[in-house]
Amino acid sequence: MSLKTVATSRAEARPASTPAPKDYRSARTLAGLRKNTPGLIVLVILGILIVLPLALVLLAAFSDSVPRPGSISLGGLTLSNLALLATPEALGALVNSLMVGAGSAVIALLIGAFLAFVCARSDAPWRKFIFFIGMAPMFIPALVGALAWSLLCSPSAGYINIFLRDLGIDAAINIYSLPGLVFVLGIFYAPYAFLLLHSSLSMMNADLEEAATVHGAPLRTMLRTVTLPLALPAILGSAVLVFALTMENFPVAQVIGNPAGVDTLPTYIYRLMSATPAKSNQAASVAVILTVALMAVTLIQQRIINKRKFTTMTGKGNRPRQVPLRKMRWPFTIIALAYFAVSVVLPMLALLAASMQATPFVSSMSQLLEANALSFAKLGEVLGSNDFQLALKNSVLVALIAAFAGTTLSFIASYIRYRTKSKVGRLIELVAMTPLAVPAIVMGIGLLWTWLLLPLPIYGTLAILAVACVAVFMPQGYRGVSASMLQMDQDLEDSAVMLGAGRTRSVLDVTLPLMRVGIMSSFLLFLMLSMRELSASIFLFTSNTRILSILVFDNFDNGQSQAAAAVSVLYCLVIGILAVIAQKVGGERKTKN
Repeated sequence: MSLKTVATSRAEARPASTPAPKDYRSARTLAGLRKNTPGLIVLVILGILIVLPLALVLLAAFSDSVPRPGSISLGGLTLSNLALLATPEALGALVNSLMVGAGSAVIALLIGAFLAFVCARSDAPWRKFIFFIGMAPMFIPALVGALAWSLLCSPSAGYINIFLRDLGIDAAINIYSLPGLVFVLGIFYAPYAFLLLHSSLSMMNADLEEAATVHGAPLRTMLRTVTLPLALPAILGSAVLVFALTMENFPVAQVIGNPAGVDTLPTYIYRLMSATPAKSNQAASVAVILTVALMAVTLIQQRIINKRKFTTMTGKGNRPRQVPLRKMRWPFTIIALAYFAVSVVLPMLALLAASMQATPFVSSMSQLLEANALSFAKLGEVLGSNDFQLALKNSVLVALIAAFAGTTLSFIASYIRYRTKSKVGRLIELVAMTPLAVPAIVMGIGLLWTWLLLPLPIYGTLAILAVACVAVFMPQGYRGVSASMLQMDQDLEDSAVMLGAGRTRSVLDVTLPLMRVGIMSSFLLFLMLSMRELSASIFLFTSNTRILSILVFDNFDNGQSQAAAAVSVLYCLVIGILAVIAQKVGGERKTKN
């Protein structure tokens, strides 16, 4: 038999179903693509929500035109917009932002560290109430807090200054100043430092402190040489976090800084965008610088915070040593109560007084004690007004849509990252966490141009406000869902699959019920944050899509302080109701588990 005959026989004997090497590679590529399809879809959605807006801001910073409906200009690339950064206005805004961030971080850290120590490590009375005091300012939107302190310490008509004049004290506290801006931001961002430090102090390894005590170290030495070094990563991390948050804050800087001519980078961006004609490209160049600075600060904060896991936590259950305050027990509690008065009681009383006073001008505090000096008429008028009812309806709808969409997207993204072998999982996580380092006002500019450019007509509707909330608060939602998912063993879901259930049914019947506490917490977090949002929405609303935060801002900006105060009181009441509902729902979920 010839070689040719043998080769022919072998070729005929080869199974027809065996694919050629080239066909095998194609089939493998197709299978991999099909396997990664859900991840690619999520990545595209996140790209439209987060990456595209940032890319358009970057493009506008180096262009002589901005993206317009149906077109992106690439022909006029230029570096001339960056020349604005060397002007005295821009440099002044940068210096002010750094000073505001640093000063606010110091104040917030001092307050947060004090409250965390008293609550977590001391024997001071009323510690449970002090824990509430540490968190209470978080339920007052920063915009409302700034408005309240403008009513308290306005140079001419502030309630505190009127009271000082009644006492014959020829002095005035001017909140419209750089120190006033630092003070207001510091007291309202102290809860962020408090929560981080309270967690660190509560979970600290007691064995190390006990070892120092056994070797003869007195209490003061133990706190200085053991407790403080262990808490140092949390202290530094919270300081950097507050620095970043206050540096990018727009509402407080606009309300307190603008009357005094104190510009920060966010208010400078807003002023450029609000100019006639709008200086959008220059605003984009400033936005890029602010974003780069904030990304650097956020990276530093993340590196510092990550160290805490290896220095303060162990797998052994323990209770940190309680520090006896002796004669200082009640003085420390009184200091905590004083902070509560400054951050919550006084601002809310000022808003109530301003919204209830019968006359717009008060020359003496005794006027407020006269008959018929205070009335609920203005509150009732605002409550029944079409503007408030429309803004309330819009706020609730936007918050609900954003909470549902954001939680759903966060769950799917987290599931792909931690429950599948998709190659795009890490990239999804990176994109989802990116807004953590992007100022909300910058994201708002990018979203404005994105949805003017895309063919989907949602600009001018509530949908774009919900999209903005999802994009801005995606890191918080994703992190909350991921933490819950990582706590659940994947074997529970895989067992359902092995018993014949499909993967989708296993997720619906096993994974979702077991994660309901974490998912509900993320939903409520999205809801609360969306109710407070202003910075991104400031460029996206119309007269028919105003939300409560925009209504407060508009009233104050137009000089209608009493209307702004009345809306603020009702605004805080709505947020308080939502917070109570969230607490009750969370408590019931935990009880059922």
